[in-house]
Amino acid sequence: MPPAAAHAPARVAAPAPDAGQHDFDFEWGRWTIDVRRLVHPLSGTHTWLHPTGFIHIVRPVWDGRASLAELELDHPTPHFLGSLLHLYDPRTHLWKIYWASSKDGSVDPPLIGRFTNGRGEFHGHDTLNGKPIAVRLIYSAITPTSFRTEQAFSANGGKTWETNLIQTFTRLSR
Repeated sequence: MPPAAAHAPARVAAPAPDAGQHDFDFEWGRWTIDVRRLVHPLSGTHTWLHPTGFIHIVRPVWDGRASLAELELDHPTPHFLGSLLHLYDPRTHLWKIYWASSKDGSVDPPLIGRFTNGRGEFHGHDTLNGKPIAVRLIYSAITPTSFRTEQAFSANGGKTWETNLIQTFTRLSR
């Protein structure tokens, strides 16, 4: 080995151009959702709701570089609708997840992250009761017929987290 080569840094292969682009493909289809939701996050109370009747429909858009999810719930009355948009950035190999609600017609700030070893972790910032919070969303236990998400909030910049939403998805159809 030439002397210069002995001290040269090792080259690391760059990720493939579409590395990560297909991370959300597992979610395409129609799902039911078992939901557990903390009624008042970051308040010190521990009352959970277990609403039923959720349907989650996900389809690819932009040749798989994005996916659009629609959420329907028959209660609380009136009928609730929401949408998730997953956008993949091939330059950074990161996903951005946007949530939009029919309740107030707004789009929440994105959660940004990636999948590693079959587990997705996404982080962002929002407000709760007028105060800034950190938000974390984890996708895990992914199989062809089910997966789980867990959302948590932090009021101290991510030093501690309080889980406030646990969802288990079961596939109805592809």
